[in-house]
Amino acid sequence: MKITGNTILITGGTSGIGRALAEAFHDRGNRVIITGRREDLLEQITAGRPGMAGLPLDLADPDSVRRVQAEVQTCFPELNVLIANAGISRAEDMTAETWDASDAQAIIEINIFGVLRVTAAFLPLLKRQQDATIMATSSALAFVPRADFPAYCASKAFLHSWLQSLRHQLSGFPIEVLELSPPYVQTELTGVGQASDPRAMPVDVYLSEVMDLLERKHHARGEVLLERDFARRWAERDGQYDVIFDAMNPAKKRRSP
Repeated sequence: MKITGNTILITGGTSGIGRALAEAFHDRGNRVIITGRREDLLEQITAGRPGMAGLPLDLADPDSVRRVQAEVQTCFPELNVLIANAGISRAEDMTAETWDASDAQAIIEINIFGVLRVTAAFLPLLKRQQDATIMATSSALAFVPRADFPAYCASKAFLHSWLQSLRHQLSGFPIEVLELSPPYVQTELTGVGQASDPRAMPVDVYLSEVMDLLERKHHARGEVLLERDFARRWAERDGQYDVIFDAMNPAKKRRSP
């Protein structure tokens, strides 16, 4: 992937990793289009950054995706990079009497179908470019899950597998397919507490390492993954899956019948 001279569309670009990516790429001389549901945030972020545009987009609404697709084709026909970053995360207690599938459905709608919709919308445009990239934000939790976030982790495991198939099918086109797999980062993905959690990696530190990997093209198999997460990535291969899973998911006390 080129680091400069691109026209880049980033979903979920108004906060967290998406916003950090948008600003990092804009600082390197790229034209950047951010999308999100809150128009006030889009206006606030783009106001002080000439060359950055904001488009309202609800990935759960196919009509919204079609509207953005049409606008981009008209106003930014040179689009050559799609970063499908938007995602949501919710904890789920499947032992609770009140548990149902509503949170899982919402997660699947955005994290899976949202990525598929936006990729399908812009793939025809990307195929026309001489040098294009699709990058989707997965998670290191795709490899070893946090059991209290079952649907979220499963959605990222889906993306990991799906991106491998997409990469293979597009191998005859000048389109690079990358998987961004962040660790636990100081964003508000799971709530405001995560943004200040000292156990989480600061966003600016994470982005610095990501941009370095991209600049050096240091992403084997198309996976943009920090070295600190190699143990989880290869846990099953290395015979460490149970050890790492147990460390991430302390055993619960057995309930009395």
